[in-house]
Amino acid sequence: MKSPLAKAGILLVGMYVFLKFILPLMTAPLPASLIFLYLALTFAASAIFFTMSGDGLDEFMGPVGRFLTGEGQTGIANTARILVFLVFPLLVGWQTYTKLAPSDQPPAENRTIHPAPPGEFVGLANPFPKTEENIMMGKGLYAAFCSPCHGANFDGKGPAAPGFNPPPANFSDPGTIAQLQEAYLFWRIKKGGVGLPIEGMPWKSAMPRWEVELPDDWIWKIIMGEYDGAHQSPRTWEEEE
Repeated sequence: MKSPLAKAGILLVGMYVFLKFILPLMTAPLPASLIFLYLALTFAASAIFFTMSGDGLDEFMGPVGRFLTGEGQTGIANTARILVFLVFPLLVGWQTYTKLAPSDQPPAENRTIHPAPPGEFVGLANPFPKTEENIMMGKGLYAAFCSPCHGANFDGKGPAAPGFNPPPANFSDPGTIAQLQEAYLFWRIKKGGVGLPIEGMPWKSAMPRWEVELPDDWIWKIIMGEYDGAHQSPRTWEEEE
């Protein structure tokens, strides 16, 4: 009979194969960060299930403890244990170095944090007055369509946010929408991540093309709700000049 730790490992492998290769055949591919999140939840659930009793905890952690202490291990098993202790720190050091070492290689594409919108969006202004009624309607639409990613507090920490890389924008940060005109937000919301030009792809977004689901007047009111909820004000064309 397989140990609980082996069963948890088999479950993790099965979950990875399903998320990586089977699920994309039925729906869109999942981001790597979301796959990692599901695997972490699967392992946590397995660990909780197998360690609910004292005997289960001993059986689950027994192989790990015996490997670390070398109890009852001789010959090939003990040699493999020593090799793991030697190789693991080297791998961690190499991975850390490759992440932190400066690179002289140019980026794959030109990088611009805020690529210019197409000409059809330049100079647009919100056609709706900033009344309390319009702002409240915008916040309601935001709660329904945007808050799962951008958060109920407009801080980019919605329940779905951990699944995306790059993460959803934090509207309460003065370095985001406060630096942009409403016309820019209208373009980004309407056309989504797929509407970014090539120079913006290093900051590509998973945001959908909302023009498919939302009429223009809803998008403009969502923008009002975003600015009001984040306690920010949009830049104006006069400020740009």
